[in-house]
Amino acid sequence: LFVLIIYSEIKAVLSLVAQEGIIINNDQKVIAMFKRSIIVMAISLSLGVQAAGTLTKDNGAPAGDNQNSTTAGPNGSVLLQDVHLIQKLQRFARERIPERVVHARGAGAYGEFVASADLSELTIATPFKEGKVTPVFVRFSSVVHGGHSPETLRDPRGFATKFYTDEGNWDLVGNNLPVFFIRDAIKFPDMVHSFKPNPVTNIQESGRFLDFLSHEPGSTHMLTWLFSDYGTPATYREMDGFGVHAFKFVNQQGEVHYVKFNWRSQQGVKNLDVEQAAKIQATDFNHLTGDLYATISAGSYPKWDLYIQTIKPEQLNDFRYNPLDATKIWPDVPEVKVGTMTLNQVPDNFFQESEQAALAPANLIPGIEPSEDRLLQGRIFSYSDTQLYRLGVNHQQLPVNRPRVAVSNYNQDGAANAGNTKSSVNYEPSRHELKTVSPASRAVTTALSGTVQQLAIEKQDNFYQAGELYRSFSRQQKANLISNLSGELAALKNEDVKYTLLSFFYKADADYGSRLTKAVKGDLNKVKGLAGQL
Repeated sequence: LFVLIIYSEIKAVLSLVAQEGIIINNDQKVIAMFKRSIIVMAISLSLGVQAAGTLTKDNGAPAGDNQNSTTAGPNGSVLLQDVHLIQKLQRFARERIPERVVHARGAGAYGEFVASADLSELTIATPFKEGKVTPVFVRFSSVVHGGHSPETLRDPRGFATKFYTDEGNWDLVGNNLPVFFIRDAIKFPDMVHSFKPNPVTNIQESGRFLDFLSHEPGSTHMLTWLFSDYGTPATYREMDGFGVHAFKFVNQQGEVHYVKFNWRSQQGVKNLDVEQAAKIQATDFNHLTGDLYATISAGSYPKWDLYIQTIKPEQLNDFRYNPLDATKIWPDVPEVKVGTMTLNQVPDNFFQESEQAALAPANLIPGIEPSEDRLLQGRIFSYSDTQLYRLGVNHQQLPVNRPRVAVSNYNQDGAANAGNTKSSVNYEPSRHELKTVSPASRAVTTALSGTVQQLAIEKQDNFYQAGELYRSFSRQQKANLISNLSGELAALKNEDVKYTLLSFFYKADADYGSRLTKAVKGDLNKVKGLAGQL
């Protein structure tokens, strides 16, 4: 590097000599340039190495180790959750140079999160220090339906929050319902395909997704949520939000707690029944976005309180269900309020901000790690890869996605690169440009047991929580659920699919299954027999 610097200086002098025919011995311009060369050489020699700060991932979070992949023990396989490794390989493969598949219909808003509790005993994550203010961007959305679909359609609603923290961006990407249809990411493409239009006719058919879900008894809980009035929220303001998955909190001592994040609306929760949704759709198919923007513009800022639930690793087997199963809630773990989020600014431009917003569970910060939840583990890869495909490798340089801290790594080039790279070093390690890593950002040491396997989880407990949810509903809520769900079941042409699903609901609660069976004019004895085999 020193030789290159000196060479460039001397080359400049020789060029001047050639152009102007200068006599070196007595020309002041040349003498000055030689002096500058000597000064540059002296500074370079005295510094030796250029300090360039901490190596980070693309979301601005410090890298914990840039030499070793995360493995399952000393001789085990490399883990998919090694975000730094996956990100480097993804970016490298795309150095040479579309509507969302899911969550296409959405709207976003800016705001801030104010912590109300000090969680330093649980995590080093910087947003959770009492009084800390963290800017946020929230994108609400419909999961299945397309970009211009009516916002009245029955669908889970995305509730995704980007925290612009002082250690990089943290994305909490969840839904307005606390559970999901499946527990393993290997089934996600199949699930979405079944919900999307028939590839032959391009028409959505409930028989397709009910056929798929008849093979997923764990979906009984989510189906009960979706076909209740929670499947058609009245406004984005009046719905709760859930991270759905368990994550890990890591504190200064490296101690781990499993954590769930739950947003509770200060506006309360309000849903629509079928008649209300149809009436609104007849006059306004943008009611969710319109309400959100009008309310914020009027200065009536919506607020949500963030609650957490935590358990220790040694408590994972203390429940009748698996706490890392995305089809389950933690009803027996208390919630603790940790802060409040306020949305107070409408984006200036829908496309540039709401549409180009890229939120991914892989965007984590020190103190928050993924759990072993199988659905989450797949989403860590899938969401980031989707954003790379949809928006390009440099999508995190877009203003809505850009971290509020410096990004410092050697992911380079690619389409739409708005960076300002000046260094000649684009690799690490280098003796010319030293980048450090953050030991606190290393993956936590998680004890492992067993062998590599490809088996379903134990303690599936597919029906109990669905029954608990049904029993928690009011008489009217139960009636609406039966009406909504029986309409779909009655239209099924495949009797095996219909009776399999009826047996799931009967297994969850006898009254639930009996009322559905009666509504579709089914054989209750057949339903009881199938349920008895579950």
